[in-house]
Amino acid sequence: MQLPGEQHLQPQVGPLALTQKEFAAVSALARTEFGVELGAGKEQLVAARIGKLMRKLRFSSFGEYYEHLRADRTGQYLTQLIDSLTTNHTGFFREQPHFDFLLEHVFPEWQSTRPMRIWSAASSTGEEPYTIALIALEYFATRGGGVPSILGSDISTHALETARKGAYPASRLQSVFAPWLRKHLLRGEGHWDGWYRMRPEVMDMVDFRRINLIQPFPDIGRFDLIFCRNVMIYFSHQTQAQLIARLAACLEPGGYLFVGHSETLTGIQHGLQHVQPAIYRMRGAKR
Repeated sequence: MQLPGEQHLQPQVGPLALTQKEFAAVSALARTEFGVELGAGKEQLVAARIGKLMRKLRFSSFGEYYEHLRADRTGQYLTQLIDSLTTNHTGFFREQPHFDFLLEHVFPEWQSTRPMRIWSAASSTGEEPYTIALIALEYFATRGGGVPSILGSDISTHALETARKGAYPASRLQSVFAPWLRKHLLRGEGHWDGWYRMRPEVMDMVDFRRINLIQPFPDIGRFDLIFCRNVMIYFSHQTQAQLIARLAACLEPGGYLFVGHSETLTGIQHGLQHVQPAIYRMRGAKR
């Protein structure tokens, strides 16, 4: 589908310079639509990324681009904007203590006959939910019981496209866990030489969906574990509090919430029990 603006003949050329009024307009839009705070000091970064996006879409001025951005009812322009402004930094086994906690406490304590439900609420390009799937598959395969079902969600359609493919270059596997990871991945050949792909049984455990965390959640049910890591750092305190309340409402009694180690729930009323750094638990007996 051709977006409005792609037919323009003269693309924006050279570095984009945003006025304070233009930067404020973009900041307000990002805050309203995505909860992302673009604070002072990010003017050049925002200008560079929007400038690149404008060249791709062949807009000759910021005013023209912003007019189409506000008028677009398909949501495609907004999606492209958030894709360009956010950094999908992730990796396999990022913040390893959380995965150690799964293996040492959460999985051994699981007694229910139903499969565990897990939500990776800011899954980016998929490394987080696939890491959970891999260690869960190996753990439960040797002990019986059904493997967990995992929901991976993100606001970035570009990141979700990568996640659904489940294919990663070898450079993304350069860690102490690389030999273990490669054991569970399919090695590419020919055109895909230097790449690895998740095995079908791993990919089948994860369902990816686009969810905007600052908007009311779709009907996704409740979860035993929710990972929402390194996304609240982009939000205001008020938005963080609203998000935590919605996430807590999606937790089963006894369920766990994992946040990033650089994030804290201090100053937020949440009713969750603090377990250890960046890990919280819903009070009540597990079902």
